[in-house]
Amino acid sequence: MARKKKEQAPPTPQVRLRSVIDSARKTMRKDAGLNGDLDRIPQLAWLLFLKAFDGLEMEREIVESDYRPAIEAPYRWRDWAADRIGGRTGDDLLGFVNDELFPYLRELKGDTDRDPRDVLATVFKETYNRMVSGYLLSDVIEQVNKVDFTSSEDIHTMALLYESMLREMRDAAGDSGEFYTPRPAIRFIVQMIDPQLGEIVLDPACGTGGFLVEALDHLQPQVSTVAEHEALAGNLRGVEKKSLPYLLGTMNLLLHGLARPNLVRGNALARPLTEIKRAEKVHVILTNPPFGGEEEKSILSNFPAGIQTAETAWLFMQLVQRMLADGGRCAVVVPNGVLFADGAGARIKEELLKGCNLHTVVRLGSGVFAPYTDIPSNLLFFEKTGPTKEIWFHEIPTPEDRKKYSKTRPMRFEEFAGCIEWWGGTNREGRAETDRSWRVDVSGVADANWNLDLKNPNRPDELTHRPPAELIAELMATEREIMGFLEELESEFGSTT
Repeated sequence: MARKKKEQAPPTPQVRLRSVIDSARKTMRKDAGLNGDLDRIPQLAWLLFLKAFDGLEMEREIVESDYRPAIEAPYRWRDWAADRIGGRTGDDLLGFVNDELFPYLRELKGDTDRDPRDVLATVFKETYNRMVSGYLLSDVIEQVNKVDFTSSEDIHTMALLYESMLREMRDAAGDSGEFYTPRPAIRFIVQMIDPQLGEIVLDPACGTGGFLVEALDHLQPQVSTVAEHEALAGNLRGVEKKSLPYLLGTMNLLLHGLARPNLVRGNALARPLTEIKRAEKVHVILTNPPFGGEEEKSILSNFPAGIQTAETAWLFMQLVQRMLADGGRCAVVVPNGVLFADGAGARIKEELLKGCNLHTVVRLGSGVFAPYTDIPSNLLFFEKTGPTKEIWFHEIPTPEDRKKYSKTRPMRFEEFAGCIEWWGGTNREGRAETDRSWRVDVSGVADANWNLDLKNPNRPDELTHRPPAELIAELMATEREIMGFLEELESEFGSTT
C-alpha cells in the first residue's frame, strides 16, 4: 500500500513576500537602465509606494462615503498596473509611466494641510523610472501585485522586509559619506527619551525615517482612539534634504501605518535661527545629523557670526537647541570629533551647556557605524531645563571577543542592557559610579575649553593590566600583518617593473 504523501505547510508570509521581492529584484538585474542596488531599490520603492498607496485609497473609499481619492483614474495603480492580462506593456507601458503618470503625479496640488496630493507631488518631483525595458517593467509590476497592502499581515511583513532592503541600500551607499543609525542604537535612544502621546517628535535630518518609525512603535500602545492616531501622525515630524531618502522615509512610514506621513522635503538649516518662533518649537528631538559634510555659504548666514562653520553636524547642534521647547528633551548622535573640538566647536558646546542640561553622554565603541566608518560615536542626551551642572558619562564596551563592531558582527540591542539598568528610569535616580560610568562637574569642562572627550577615571589602563605574554603575542601578530602587507606591495610593484 502506497504511503500517503505528507502535505507541505503553506509558506509563511515572510517567506512568500521575500520570494516576491527577490523575484522582482532578479528581473530588474536584466534591465540595462539599472546599475546596482542604488538604482534597483529606489525603482522597487516607488512601485511599492504606489501599490501601497492605492491599497490605502481603496480602504478609505469603502469606509468614508465622501472620500475623494488623491490619485484619480486612469492614474491609480488599479487602472494601469493591477491587471497585467491585456494591460500595458513594452513601449506602451514605458510611454505611459514616463510621459503621463509621472508628470501627473508631480503636478498634484492639495487644498488642506498635509494633503496626500502634496505628499505625492513632493515624492515624485525627483523620482524617476529608470527601467528602459517596458517588458521587464511589466514583469516587476506582476511581482509587486502579489503583495496585498489591504492585508494587515502582509503590511507588517512587508515593513520588516522593506527595512532589510533599506539596510542593503545603506550598505550600497556607504561611500557617499552618509552614516545611517543602526536600529539597536535608535531603539535605545527612543526608550531612554520615552516620548509621550501628545508630544511633538522631530527629526530634522530624518533620512529613511528610522527614528520616527521607532517613536511610532513606542507610542502606538498609548493610542486608543482614531483621533489620537491622527494626532500622533501629525506629531511625528521629519525633514529630509535629499529626494531618495525622502521617498524611502515616506514609504517606510506608510508601511508602518501612517497614511499621511508628516515629512517635509527640504533643508532644515535653510532658515535663520532668529526666525524660529515659539509655536514651532517641539517637545522631543531625535536625530543623527550628517557629519563630515559641508553646507554652502548661503546657509552659514543663518547662524550667529561667532559660531559659523561649514561643518553640517555643528550647524545641526545649534539648530536642535533653538528648536527645543522649554522642558523639551533631545538625543543627538555625534562622532568623537564633536567632543574634543575647539574653536567654533568649543563655543557651540559652551552655548549648549549654558542653555541646556547635558545630563548624559553615552560613549559607543569603534565600528558601530560599520561599514561606513570605524570612528567611535557618542549619544548626547540633554534637556531644555536650565544650564548643565554635572554630566554623567557611560561607556558601552565592545564584546570581549572582539576589538570593534563590523558589518557582519554589528552591535546588538542587548548590549545596552547594562546602561538601561544604570540609567535610573525617567528621573535618572540612583545613578552610581562604576568601572564604566563616571560623573564630571561642568566647571571642569569649562576649564578644559569645553572638552567632553574625557577619559574614564574609574577604569584602569587596560595595557598595564594585561598579561605580558598576551601583549607580546598581539604585537607579533601586528608585525606579521604589516610584513604580509609589505610583501604584497613588493610583489605588486615588482611585477610592474
